[in-house]
Amino acid sequence: MGFVMRWLFAFVLLAASYNPTQWNFVRWASANYQTQLSVTVLFALVLLVGYIIYLRATLRSIGAFGMFLVLAMVAALLWVAYDMGWMSFENPTANTWIGLTAMSLVLGVGLSWSHVRRRLSGQADMDDVDE
Repeated sequence: MGFVMRWLFAFVLLAASYNPTQWNFVRWASANYQTQLSVTVLFALVLLVGYIIYLRATLRSIGAFGMFLVLAMVAALLWVAYDMGWMSFENPTANTWIGLTAMSLVLGVGLSWSHVRRRLSGQADMDDVDE
């Protein structure tokens, strides 16, 4: 259940930033930044903090190469689904949601990897501490 919550929060973070509907930060900010600049900056900083938390944890956990591998696995899964005729990439709106899901899976796996690794190996990851 922990992975699902981490993945769901990553998906919400990405979808809140941009999605094909009218309910996203990019569209709201471009329409309201002149009249509500302070609120726009506040929301941008909240999103930035979320991205920093997720990206830093993901990079420390699986690294850039790990992020590439997870994204490659998701891309291969999409390729199989396309080849089997289970999905089509003709709808740009659906493609955007698929991209958001793929990116959120990378972030969710990255944030959860230390927990998975600890369960598989019995060893805990430790942060580097400078003395």
